[in-house]
Amino acid sequence: MLAATPAAAQDKPVAEASSPGGVIKVALFLDGDGRVSYTITRRGTPIVAPSRLGFLLTDARKIERSLGFVSAETRDFDETWEQPWGEWRRIRNNYRELKVHFRETTALARVMDVTFRLYDDGVGFRYEFPDQPNLKAANIADELTEFAFAQDGTAWWKPAFLWNREEYLYNKTALSAVGTADTPVTIKFADGSYAALHEAALVDYSGMAVARTEGNTLRAALTPGAGRAKVTKTGAWSTPWRTLILSDDAPGIYMSHLMLNLNEPNKLGDMSWFKPGKFAGVWWNMIKGDWTWARGPKHGATTANVKHYIDFAAANKIPNVLVEGWNVGWDGDWFGNGNDMNFAQPTEDFDADALAAYGKAKGVRLIGHHETGGAASHYESQFDAAFKFAADHGEMVVKTGYVTDAAQIERVDPDGTKLREWHESQWMSNHHLRVLQAAAKYHVAIDSHEPIKGTGLQRTYPNWVGREGSRGMEYNAWGAKNPPEHEANLVFTRMLEGPMDFTPGVLSLTGQGDSPILSTEAKQLALYVVLYAPVVMAADTPENYAKHMGAFQFIKDVPTDWEETRMLNGEPGDFTTIVRKERGGENWYLGAITDEQARTLDVALDFLTPGKTYLAQIYRDGDDATYETEKRHSIVIEQRRVTSADRLSLKLAPGGGQAIRFVAQGKK
Repeated sequence: MLAATPAAAQDKPVAEASSPGGVIKVALFLDGDGRVSYTITRRGTPIVAPSRLGFLLTDARKIERSLGFVSAETRDFDETWEQPWGEWRRIRNNYRELKVHFRETTALARVMDVTFRLYDDGVGFRYEFPDQPNLKAANIADELTEFAFAQDGTAWWKPAFLWNREEYLYNKTALSAVGTADTPVTIKFADGSYAALHEAALVDYSGMAVARTEGNTLRAALTPGAGRAKVTKTGAWSTPWRTLILSDDAPGIYMSHLMLNLNEPNKLGDMSWFKPGKFAGVWWNMIKGDWTWARGPKHGATTANVKHYIDFAAANKIPNVLVEGWNVGWDGDWFGNGNDMNFAQPTEDFDADALAAYGKAKGVRLIGHHETGGAASHYESQFDAAFKFAADHGEMVVKTGYVTDAAQIERVDPDGTKLREWHESQWMSNHHLRVLQAAAKYHVAIDSHEPIKGTGLQRTYPNWVGREGSRGMEYNAWGAKNPPEHEANLVFTRMLEGPMDFTPGVLSLTGQGDSPILSTEAKQLALYVVLYAPVVMAADTPENYAKHMGAFQFIKDVPTDWEETRMLNGEPGDFTTIVRKERGGENWYLGAITDEQARTLDVALDFLTPGKTYLAQIYRDGDDATYETEKRHSIVIEQRRVTSADRLSLKLAPGGGQAIRFVAQGKK
């Protein structure tokens, strides 16, 4: 325990602590005006220079100056916990916690605590406020939290607060040129080390973006709500964790468990009812415009069409089939206007009972789709009916949707007042948890589209099994296709949030009007390893897969649940190689992708079990493959025997990739 002292000079910390291995150190300071700041160093090198903490309130004096140090304490924590599904089965959670107490020296005497958790690979910190007489309610206009980075570098970021939610390509700029950015923001500093700025455990709070103020300083910018305050809190409360993953290299950013560890343990108990797996979908034909969600001559979700997809899934051991447009409400203008949606009433040409029985007989479950059109309160009014209908029809997973422009979510209060919310407002953060809790009662898992950002809450609510965001495959159906670098950007940015429903596997490599997708066929296979989700789509049509059955074999074989994951190499926006070991088995899977540049990546196979021989089933770009021409379909499928002592040279075409299944053969 540190004793209370008068306001300290800026160069003398009032409290400090280091991570368990001494890699990262945090120090807190008070200046002569009673303003709190913090610094972060890594192996003695400054990462975050003095950065302010505090809040602006809409109805009271800000909490930022005239603060005095009261006391501080530390505690150590070390555990290993198991995920019910995920990229790693077991995760170590080892940190040193520093809790620092401040009190205003004015008559208000409001108390603010700041808690840091220091890991050897990063830091999380949050504000904590006890229940107190002069802060019964906090109406927050914004945070004053700063991240003043000690050196410039290169940043990968996408813009915040624009109309198309999170669906923007990533910018690559100098850190000192970042605008207003969604998190995660990934940074490569001038010295070659990396940081990823994000948040964890976004509960009852609005999402945090960041805006550059001057130089290399980013400041928190909270998502607005429907009212004057961006966040309203009462009683005792805390913020989400503000997080920085720190690493010598880019793979270290991806391999960190900081996000998950800063969330609370599983609140749902037994999750054995959820089974990770792939799904086919009555989807791509609608995305391309060949079928419609609305009823009519091109309606996709008909009994006959869905039976066809169930037959395809059963024949290829795909356990699920997604159906969109099956329910009443899709006719007319539903974009941003979902009040006609009924999530327990099928259309007359969709026989839900017969299809559920047909699928069950063939070992295939339906995945439901609840598109709200942004009418979130309307959806909440149907929770019990909607999830009971899903459970009664064997749907283990429901995909939700919030298709409307940013700041246009419709909220209806109990008194009938209609308000408009942002997708990442405080009200919507609570809405998504209400969805999870309602679905869990019926043993239904949720795959959120047009989602709130991921902040590791799948640990606490493990029925949150996926989410979209960040320009998935559907953008390759339309005019402005994703560039070849997009997926290599996602690995080091969006994928830090958690599982992404990217919907890979379009082996036809064509969107609307047969327009070309900027990828090779082999890269589509590699994405099943590179972009993780426990429920992942085989996004193309059965007819298209019939033309590419050799490559489709990898999609049939690849699991969606893993014992262990390793990143062998990678740089944001350029390339990466990831290997994963199947849960409960001995086989490993490799995915490597590149941007528009051809690359040859040398990888050691020392992740394989020593003493075992493996049959490497290789799906690689042909020697003439390129995303720029019809040679995007050039693919070579071959086999060779390997051991942990071997190395492989992965030749990737422009816009290409490589996928490998390592099948254990036994002892040498």
